[in-house]
Amino acid sequence: MSDLIQEFNDYRSKMNEKLLADNNKIVKRIFNLDTNAYAPGALDVKTKELLGLVASTVLRCDDCVKYHLETSYKEGVSKEEMMEAMGIATLVGGTIVIPHLRRAYEFWEALEEAGK
Repeated sequence: MSDLIQEFNDYRSKMNEKLLADNNKIVKRIFNLDTNAYAPGALDVKTKELLGLVASTVLRCDDCVKYHLETSYKEGVSKEEMMEAMGIATLVGGTIVIPHLRRAYEFWEALEEAGK
């Protein structure tokens, strides 16, 4: 796995464990809500992840973008589908999201390389 992906996942896991160990009811409920929101329903997981990717890009959250990119990749999203979604995100978010688009593309390339 690429260092870029490994560092992101290691940090995210370590800090999520610390946050959840703090036993804050509100934080735990938000984490649970997030998990349940992306479960299969009327929309499949792939579609929900692309929606999360677009929203995260527009909101300019690089950690969220990376999370949704990795999950989208695991759900079988193609590069073309990801880029179409990121095109919508750039349209909606405006040129201010272009730096996030660059980092997202770099992370996707790392996912592709790690998947080989």
